[in-house]
Amino acid sequence: MSEKPEVDYQAVTALQQEVWASGDFHEIARQNVVMAEALCAAVDPHGGERVLDIACGSGTAALVAARRYCEVTGIDYVPALIERARQRAAAEGFEVDFRVADAQALPFPDAHFDAVLSVYGVQFAPAQARAADEMLRVCRPGGRIGLATPLPKGWSGDFFATNARYMPPPPGLHPPLRWGTEAGLDALLGAGTHTIESEERIALQYYRSVDHAVEVFLRYFGPVMRASDAAGEQRRERFRSDLHEVFSRYNRATDGTAVVENRYLLTVATRA
Repeated sequence: MSEKPEVDYQAVTALQQEVWASGDFHEIARQNVVMAEALCAAVDPHGGERVLDIACGSGTAALVAARRYCEVTGIDYVPALIERARQRAAAEGFEVDFRVADAQALPFPDAHFDAVLSVYGVQFAPAQARAADEMLRVCRPGGRIGLATPLPKGWSGDFFATNARYMPPPPGLHPPLRWGTEAGLDALLGAGTHTIESEERIALQYYRSVDHAVEVFLRYFGPVMRASDAAGEQRRERFRSDLHEVFSRYNRATDGTAVVENRYLLTVATRA
């Protein structure tokens, strides 16, 4: 699948890298642990297998695989997150190969990994077809590609749509939530896989309150921080209020805290 020729993917990637380096995504990724555990359970890497975690952030899924005694590599294009991942691995006594790299140009030979994982990561690469081709290239025939992907509906869909109203994405890009659809997965991975199996799962996000949830994202999540800046003084409070409404809509808690229901798509594809 070819990319859209009118998009300067190199420039978009550089801008995106700057956005995701803002704040501290590690504070957001703590809510992704349940997805990383579920993904590793579904892909089921065994001890000694080579596992790659793409857009690994601070290493959440990589560390789950490392606990299975896999030979794990994690890549991300934010140096500070790679450094945090190394610190976490060292604290647990793991030797994980964490390195700064781009999901759209993986620095590994063909068919090098038994399993390739990504939790809310590769889906945000602007050159989607290129990122998908790279995943397929580095995964061995018969290997598994596992994804935990935001859905176009539910909390993820509403959250990202709200953020986009205040900081629209660069023109010409496919939306990241395309990865959360059957048609999108087939277009991106279908030609290189024998099977693609997906199911909706629920991950619960825990916060002290809805106000606390909004504050966490405004303080630590790069895309929200940039959207708040782009909103300007006059619209900033409106943005905060819109985020509050989204978190409230999916809050299961009735005791004043926040337990936010996030539905995501768990996908396991078998490399052809």
